[in-house]
Amino acid sequence: PAKGEFRRVLQILVNLVGNAIRYSPDGSVIKIQVKAESDEVAITVSDQGDGIAIEDQSKIFEKFERLGRSGDGGSGLGLFISRRLAEAMDGSLSVESSPGKGTAFTLKLPARDA
Repeated sequence: PAKGEFRRVLQILVNLVGNAIRYSPDGSVIKIQVKAESDEVAITVSDQGDGIAIEDQSKIFEKFERLGRSGDGGSGLGLFISRRLAEAMDGSLSVESSPGKGTAFTLKLPARDA
């Protein structure tokens, strides 16, 4: 239902789901929700991890930002690249989170013409 390049969208979703798995405790539930509206489609990946402090939410989209995490194999480029890819497709990538309550990333893309 959305306009976008398949490989770019797949790369973003693989990154979001991978992060949700990496930063959630064992046995957590990770949800993927698709919601179509008249002019856009929103794909939300939500987890039950530790959450991200409000003051850190804008930082996570910066190049090489890992919020002090080390040793988990990440480069700090995934969210930076994902947001750039979303914007290149006339979309957006945003985050909603609060400490202790998990995180939800939402990819919004223009709706395909009917």
